[in-house]
Amino acid sequence: MIVDWLIVGAGFTGATLAERIASQLDQKVLLVDRRDHIGGNSYDCYNEEGILIHKYGSHTFHTNSSMVWNYLSRFTEWRHYFHNVLAVVDGKKVPVPFNLNSIYALFPQKYAEKLEELLIQHYGYGVKVPILKLRESASGDLIFLADYIYKKVFYHYTLKHWELNPEELDPSVTARVPVYISRDNRYFQDTYQGIPKHSYATLFSRMLNHPNIRVLLNTDYREIIGDIKFKRMIYTGPIDAFFDYKHGTLPYRSLRFDFDTLNQEYFQEAGTINYTNEYEFTRILETKHLTGQISPKTTITYVYPQQHNQQNEPYYPIPRAENRLLYNLYLKEAEQIKDKVLFAGRLADYKYYNMDQAVARALTLFKEIAEKRS
Repeated sequence: MIVDWLIVGAGFTGATLAERIASQLDQKVLLVDRRDHIGGNSYDCYNEEGILIHKYGSHTFHTNSSMVWNYLSRFTEWRHYFHNVLAVVDGKKVPVPFNLNSIYALFPQKYAEKLEELLIQHYGYGVKVPILKLRESASGDLIFLADYIYKKVFYHYTLKHWELNPEELDPSVTARVPVYISRDNRYFQDTYQGIPKHSYATLFSRMLNHPNIRVLLNTDYREIIGDIKFKRMIYTGPIDAFFDYKHGTLPYRSLRFDFDTLNQEYFQEAGTINYTNEYEFTRILETKHLTGQISPKTTITYVYPQQHNQQNEPYYPIPRAENRLLYNLYLKEAEQIKDKVLFAGRLADYKYYNMDQAVARALTLFKEIAEKRS
């Protein structure tokens, strides 16, 4: 087989690049994935009960980028949806990110009013404050609040998810779910938010429905690379695996998903409920809240964090300084072969990308490819 590009990985990064190269440059692409489906971790499908599930954890699309939103809108209509997440704190379900409504749900009215006044006085309204910053800068009653939120919302959840204390991780981790001095219960405040109306799988199928694109599933690219002639490769898998772990293994966290279909319309009040202190799982997901599917039954997902090994999937790069130094060794290797192989995506870049960030990364890389061609 002769193609212009071999792209490894059919998630958002690989699929976006395949679509752009095929449609805009009129070049032939072979897109290879070792899984039995396209869409990467965003893949969804109908289970045996006819419930549309997100196989690798619930995925709510959100972005502030009109470029990304408009690009994907070529391949899907959207179900406009604002994601709400609740956390079980002291037996009560309160909004996450922790906000003013959370305070009023957990504390007596007068004390909640005092805490609200102090937060607005010190930080302002509509401000997002990382929990570690709140702990460092708080005084008086806000010290109690900061310690309470840290212990009840962040500490045990972080320990379960990462097997590390919040202070052992890059500050960007705890900054992802800050204390929000607001009454906005939405998990995200992005301009554009939604779920592909006809599923993520349909979105990806439409992206890749082009005569210049051939998709090969259930295939390790190493097994076929000797049978294919290609000019360049784009690799979206783990960068350390590409270089046969010559500098050592980059650490990841993995997840296990246990599905349970129930003979009831809904199980819980929101699409995601976090169990920050109780149980071994971190959260329970109910995809019907996201998809709007009507059914007398529902499927819920228990999410269990795990250590990554050769038998499970690498989901989360572990953001620590020593891991970044190790990644930089592989980045130097990648620089030496950039005329032949390009690296992009969460695993190749060793960065936690939201879906829109993966698309933006791919669109930016495509622009560079197109400009060099011209």
